[in-house]
Amino acid sequence: MPNDVSPKDRFVTVYGRKPVLEALQDPDLAVDKVILAENAVGAVAREIIQAARSRGVAVQRATAQRVKVLAGNGRHDQGVLADVVAPRMRTLTAALSSPRDMPETLLLLDGITTPANVGMILRTATAAGIGGVVVPRRGVASIDPLVVKASAGVAFRAPILRAATAASAAEELIEAGFSLFAMAADGETTLFDVELPRRVAFVLGGETDGVSDEVAESVMGRVSIPLAGGVESLNVASAAAVLTFELTRRRLAAGA
Repeated sequence: MPNDVSPKDRFVTVYGRKPVLEALQDPDLAVDKVILAENAVGAVAREIIQAARSRGVAVQRATAQRVKVLAGNGRHDQGVLADVVAPRMRTLTAALSSPRDMPETLLLLDGITTPANVGMILRTATAAGIGGVVVPRRGVASIDPLVVKASAGVAFRAPILRAATAASAAEELIEAGFSLFAMAADGETTLFDVELPRRVAFVLGGETDGVSDEVAESVMGRVSIPLAGGVESLNVASAAAVLTFELTRRRLAAGA
């Protein structure tokens, strides 16, 4: 099921004076535009405008309320935001449109609402060379400065794939020939024993409720990480780290 394209499928929006200024001062980042509240004045506002102009970045003025709406965080936007180009971000539909270039190993985030977990997963998956991380626009933490900070800046260049919801993404993946597996503490087989097809997507569920019922109906198996010492489960970001590097180990062992 195709998803409508959103501006959030191309940019990572950062807000707050310090994050915006840091983005403008980073030569490795391309900033599309800066939006500054009409009531934003003073030395910091002037510094942001000067930094933007030195990079050839357009500065738009908007009402303070409009900036709050665009930032999605009215308490911390400080009257300014910037859209930073994320070169590897695209829609899941676009990623699946060409069989020749289609990634073979993906993660699907389902109900993960803690920004720190999303950021750490993006960092780990990128480091492990995973083909893409599906981050739905609804039901998962927005890719905002908290996610960027937790990823240590990797979120800007992570292979993020956008979809409307985790359920719609699962439907698209199955139609494209992917097999879905859910990471779960009570999985019927372990990560180190499961046989995986060529195209596979692992679903990582929310911190409290795990994989949603709607997505769980689409998976072909539940996979666990064997734990010792009486530990019942791992934090979702820790589980993602184990998962992604096990997938990398398999890829390297196969000579891929």
